[in-house]
Amino acid sequence: MSKSLFQDVCDERLFSELFKKHSKNLHDFIYYKYGSHIDPKDQVQEAFIKLWDNCNKVSVDKAKSFLFTVANNLSLNKVKHDKVKLKYQSTEKKDRTNESPEFIMEEKEYLQKYQKALSNLTESQRVAFLMNRIEGKKHKEIAEILGISRKAVEKRIYGALEKLRKDIDGI
Repeated sequence: MSKSLFQDVCDERLFSELFKKHSKNLHDFIYYKYGSHIDPKDQVQEAFIKLWDNCNKVSVDKAKSFLFTVANNLSLNKVKHDKVKLKYQSTEKKDRTNESPEFIMEEKEYLQKYQKALSNLTESQRVAFLMNRIEGKKHKEIAEILGISRKAVEKRIYGALEKLRKDIDGI
């Protein structure tokens, strides 16, 4: 074939010849450099697709270099992506726990008892208790918010604690 035929990589015959000429060597290069986990066949296909997409920009004498560079870069990106996936897989997931199933079951049972005991409190006791224990408010703040004396707040919280201790075994 004359040199004028090889000027345009977009020619299907020329592209086919380039594929036949370089695909095996490109496959072996990727396989030897990165191993089979990279799937060299995919990298070769991707490199030739990129060559076809850029056929107007790549001359025939630069086609081999272009293919090897693209395939190498694709493989490096694949290795980098695999490292990210491996790092993510090795991180501890939050849905796992070190507690035993018995502990988790007891914790759920306790929470149910606690919720039930809270619902058994009078509204005034529950409000004062939750403002103190959940919101972290001091007795004086609760008294100002509810418009009652500090002693009344203390009495409500104390009464709530006594009822909770009685209703929940083991507090």
